[in-house]
Amino acid sequence: MDIIWAWVILIIASIIEPIWVTCLDKSENFKKKGWGISAIVLVLACLYLLSIPSNPENIGPGVSYSILAGVGAAGIVLIGRVLYREKLTVRKLVFIAMIVVGIVGVRMISG
Repeated sequence: MDIIWAWVILIIASIIEPIWVTCLDKSENFKKKGWGISAIVLVLACLYLLSIPSNPENIGPGVSYSILAGVGAAGIVLIGRVLYREKLTVRKLVFIAMIVVGIVGVRMISG
């Protein structure tokens, strides 16, 4: 697989991660079936997509997962702000920035 496609797939998986977490929350412990089914489908899609760039011949499992987790964490903070009106403090923004710096750092040292 072309490395560009591996990155595109990883970005898609990283975008899906905070969405399935939100669906899981909206399902209210699977009481709302539609949200619960959406969460299950999206988490399976996310894991499947993550498996593609995780191949050592592409990006590799360590870098792939660290990017997925970092982008997912930042994404869920953004969703929390938009959907749940969570307060964004300077400290939260600093730590989110640290996540982004960590993602960029991992990418830079992994070639």
